[in-house]
Amino acid sequence: MMRILRTTALAAALALGLPIAAHAAGEVPKPPAQNWSFGGLFGTFDRASAQRGFQVYKEVCAACHAMKQISYRNLADIGLSDAEIRAIAADVQVKDGPNDDGDMFERPGRPSDRFRSPFANEKAARAVNNGAYPVDLSLIIKARGGGADYLYALLTGYRDEPPEGVPAMDGMHWNDYFPGHWIAMGRPLNDDQVTFADGTPATTSQMARDLTTFMAWAAEPELEERRAMGVRVILFLIILAGMTYGVKRKIWADLKH
Repeated sequence: MMRILRTTALAAALALGLPIAAHAAGEVPKPPAQNWSFGGLFGTFDRASAQRGFQVYKEVCAACHAMKQISYRNLADIGLSDAEIRAIAADVQVKDGPNDDGDMFERPGRPSDRFRSPFANEKAARAVNNGAYPVDLSLIIKARGGGADYLYALLTGYRDEPPEGVPAMDGMHWNDYFPGHWIAMGRPLNDDQVTFADGTPATTSQMARDLTTFMAWAAEPELEERRAMGVRVILFLIILAGMTYGVKRKIWADLKH
């Protein structure tokens, strides 16, 4: 029966064009569970970590990956001041228009602008990246199974060489946690690649953790507010249940059962 099920699943995958490379390269290990400040019912985002993560994105990832769902003004949620946000936005050129002559033009960015995309369109992105398309990172945490644990594992799971007995693939890189293991994106993070203003050592694992925290915030900026609302609703329901029980006892106290 299990053989029939496996055969049927494989046939369905082939019919639908689903990727099956992971099976050929072996099972991908489950990403190790990490302890995140935003995990759990009462978790909150570590603002200092999220700010460092934004720096890593800005200095390392933004050259290839867009974050089209985030505006510069949203950075106030991770603790950046209005002056800092204005300076960050003004540091990029944004295409706008048309003007009175019907022409498009470029201007300095504003806090209300979305993060500027590094490429004009998908074809331009693929042309620069040997046919690979760098995914938009706005919702990457929610778009990948394993969430934050997977992203952290991916960022730290590169090897200089594939395991013994596995032939190298031209233009591809081995990653312990990427489905199929071979990934077109080279190792993005290396020790001391950035300099953090707060003096935090910029190790690969630290940058990966900070970047993951920033990506988690970007995917769910309302997370803390939603959890706080959930706690208030639960407390209200508990109080309401107690009041309802008290009223019931009062009404039925003098009636014989």
